[in-house]
Amino acid sequence: MKKGKQGEGTLLTSVILSAPGPLILAGALLYGRSSTQVADFIRRSLELIALMVSYLVFRFMGRQVLTQTKKDQLQKLADLFVGGSMCLSGPVILFLSFWSFGQEKGNVAPGLIIALMGVFANGVFALRYGVLYQREAHGIFSIQKKLYQAKFLVDLAIALSLTTVILYPGSRMTDWTDFSGSLLVSVYLLYSGMKILRGHSHR
Repeated sequence: MKKGKQGEGTLLTSVILSAPGPLILAGALLYGRSSTQVADFIRRSLELIALMVSYLVFRFMGRQVLTQTKKDQLQKLADLFVGGSMCLSGPVILFLSFWSFGQEKGNVAPGLIIALMGVFANGVFALRYGVLYQREAHGIFSIQKKLYQAKFLVDLAIALSLTTVILYPGSRMTDWTDFSGSLLVSVYLLYSGMKILRGHSHR
């Protein structure tokens, strides 16, 4: 029961800490239109939905007496939302990177701050879910570990891309770094999402 409470608490904390990100970025988009920043807003919104589903599934599984078949069905539901959110984010981000190439970036500082906070928070959560999975081999912990590993690497790529935009405003180089950041994010999310949906994440 204690392990279950720890896991539920970690999942709830993940949801609470992830909730402000899309709202802040939505406001930031009023001032900055970097494709990487738009892509980050879409990604975080989809991931927040996936996190909420994972939390609700874990909470329900911990409070009900379920058959193994029912548990597997609920686990697949969580996997579908996590993997699906990543797969949906990839193509959308790729489209936006082509569409906004060469456009004025505006103020991307808010997006950079969110990305840097994400690098730290997602790194911590990736480690935390790894520890929880070692203590209790629950499928939700495994999938969350994979999600947060992806989130950590993606936020790192976004932070580097937006830093370049800030350091070299108006430079043609920033168009390519912004595009490269979006491309990297989209490819990695699509790959990770497909891997989860195929069930390889539990291996």
